[in-house]
Amino acid sequence: MFTIEHEFDATVVTLVDEGDTPLQEDVVVNGFAECITVEQYDPREDRVNRITLSIAQMRDLATAIDLPEGVYRRATEEG
Repeated sequence: MFTIEHEFDATVVTLVDEGDTPLQEDVVVNGFAECITVEQYDPREDRVNRITLSIAQMRDLATAIDLPEGVYRRATEEG
């Protein structure tokens, strides 16, 4: 499942891990005009890890960024 929110200076996509354990922490993707940041909380170190990528590196994310605000669930091959 993922959510999309449009903020003042960024589009924020949050990827929520669902399903069987072990589940991972949410991944938050911030899309700015010049870059993309990807953040995930690490409970072992009690800190948020962040990486910054160019727009070109994250082209696969364009589908999610271009969708309207809302909550989405990818269809599974089984259903």
